[in-house]
Amino acid sequence: MSNVGVWVKLDIQPGKRDEAVAIIQEALDAVKSEPGTLIYVLNTDPTDENVLYFYEAYTNQDALNAHMGAPWFATFGPKLGPVLAGRPAMTFLAPVGGKGL
Repeated sequence: MSNVGVWVKLDIQPGKRDEAVAIIQEALDAVKSEPGTLIYVLNTDPTDENVLYFYEAYTNQDALNAHMGAPWFATFGPKLGPVLAGRPAMTFLAPVGGKGL
């Protein structure tokens, strides 16, 4: 399987989670038109209100590169940056199978 996965942890400044989610809505809307994006899900952490997680899956590395090179992505980071408490922690994955791919 050539799918590519990404697990992203976002540490959010205290009291800014709702603002972060509102900013991230732009990304959630934008990926709907990306043909190579299979899964793009934002998750809250039920035990830490200052942490958000993304799980992402793409058809291949080219699809991930297209996602990260999309015009909307270039303006997304600067909008999200002021509510982050640090750099996003990204883990790149190689999915081997399962429901939803």
